[in-house]
Amino acid sequence: MAEYQNPQHEPGSERRLLLVFLATFVLILLFQPLLRKYGPQPPAKPETKPAETQATAPPAPVPPEAKATAPSASPAHPITGTKQAAAETDTVIENDLYKITFTNRGAQVKSWILKKFDNDAQNGALDLVNSEAAAKFGYPLSLWTYDETLRNKLNSALYVPTVTGTKTTPADVTFEYSDEGLQVRKTFHFNDTYVVDVETSVMQNGSNVSALPAWPSGFGDQISPAFYATSLIDYQYNSNVQRLAYKKISGGATMQGPFHWAGPTDQYFAAVFIPDDPASASMVTLRNAMSVPRDPQKPKAEMTNVDVLGAAVGNLHGPTHERAFVGPKEISVLQQIPVTGISGAEGNLTGLVDFGFFGVIAKPLFVWLRWTYHHMVPNWGWAIVLQTFIITIALMPLRVSQMKSMLKMQRIQPQIKSIQEKYKKYSLRDPRKAAMNEEISALYKKEGVNPVGGCLPMLIQLPFLYAYYKMLAIALDLRHAHWLWIRDLSAADPYYLLPIFMVVSMLVTQKMTPQAGMDPAQQRMMNVMMPLMMGFIFFRLPAGLNLYYAESNLISIAQQSVMNRTKLGREMKEIMAKRARKKDK
Repeated sequence: MAEYQNPQHEPGSERRLLLVFLATFVLILLFQPLLRKYGPQPPAKPETKPAETQATAPPAPVPPEAKATAPSASPAHPITGTKQAAAETDTVIENDLYKITFTNRGAQVKSWILKKFDNDAQNGALDLVNSEAAAKFGYPLSLWTYDETLRNKLNSALYVPTVTGTKTTPADVTFEYSDEGLQVRKTFHFNDTYVVDVETSVMQNGSNVSALPAWPSGFGDQISPAFYATSLIDYQYNSNVQRLAYKKISGGATMQGPFHWAGPTDQYFAAVFIPDDPASASMVTLRNAMSVPRDPQKPKAEMTNVDVLGAAVGNLHGPTHERAFVGPKEISVLQQIPVTGISGAEGNLTGLVDFGFFGVIAKPLFVWLRWTYHHMVPNWGWAIVLQTFIITIALMPLRVSQMKSMLKMQRIQPQIKSIQEKYKKYSLRDPRKAAMNEEISALYKKEGVNPVGGCLPMLIQLPFLYAYYKMLAIALDLRHAHWLWIRDLSAADPYYLLPIFMVVSMLVTQKMTPQAGMDPAQQRMMNVMMPLMMGFIFFRLPAGLNLYYAESNLISIAQQSVMNRTKLGREMKEIMAKRARKKDK
């Protein structure tokens, strides 16, 4: 049985990780002056705060209409006959991608198996129907109406199917039900892709009823609280993609279109509806609470509440005609699904994949990684190793630049200290204190020193690290991808070997790399603090990200070892040794 693994892409986690990276960078800048402020050598150095970013709030949901029904353009005569099945039957639609089992009770899906994806909870293919949640809140392709009594009737009646038994694609199946003025028809067309054509209509006493096809109850890969936390409701119109986390979703709220596509998603899978007429589309957001074990591996584990997200999408004022994509958020798959009305290269479902704030870096990295896997090394772990090696070598000039900048700073440290001593008697509020900064700036300009030049290369590398984190969090190809002892590169290292190696390698790197403007005692403290802090951050992050960072550190150790033997490195070591001897005296 496969081991449960927690996903790493919880709502807001990428923003928190980015803030941690920025905070770490600011800490590097501020740690030295903070130590000196309370130590024997307090220099005055301005603090630099990272700029805050503002998130754009999604449009507010529109309240549902007062009436659940709207008159049709050409009212038909009330249906007085009855059309319903005598017993419950199943209809199975199957191809190489999926096996879908319909029940005629409600004309809805009770099993949607994706044959190419494993189940985290047990051996076998993944069933995208969350059976526990669906039993409480509704099954896929059920109908959602504002009238709860009517909704329950529509989803519990025995429909008459045109097809029973097992059929292979292409295939069509229609379910019909009528009873004393109520007439319901649901038609589905299946082909050899993950897309299903959906047509539904509900009429009561000759009037169209607002009844929308729904995917109401999350996904079958949600086997722990962390998996439920990855749920979103995404939608797109033109090039604008919005992603709603559960905290921004109200159950039963109506959002008016237009939508080119809309529906619930999680970390790796989606069930979105693609209306034939985006202008007439509306979406009802669904959110329900359910109790699940905190640890699904322990039968008697403590229970906790999770939010189950879903959506119903269609035409509130008449029959619904749309397509439904139910499948993996895999770039190569999504590119093959056209969305009419979206221009250019975005005219497909690739907007479902969220590459994050640094998507301009993350997406090319993923395309490159996938190419490496398919054309060079048929293992995702070794593909990451090869890509990391190339990236780290390419960033080597930044490390050389960083070392040169640090050396220049070391050379002028005595002059800076002399200037600071001259103005030491003045308080920070004294106008004469400003002259100190002017003198130091003039010294920097004369010697060609950039005071943040030593940290700038590190800041440049942070977007790559964040982009790699985001890429690994959403790359479906890495789900359950093996590498040596790692069973799933998208989950945490089960033995924590990579995080431990990352901390050790960072300790070695810190020890080998002199820090500009920092005395040996302060440097020793930083050499311990920073690796431990990074180890804490990376402890439960994906093994693929730890592999990237650990290998980067290993290559950096080799690079620093070579650089320390150059003329530049020897000069740096001599300066640091002199400062250490002077400090000891």
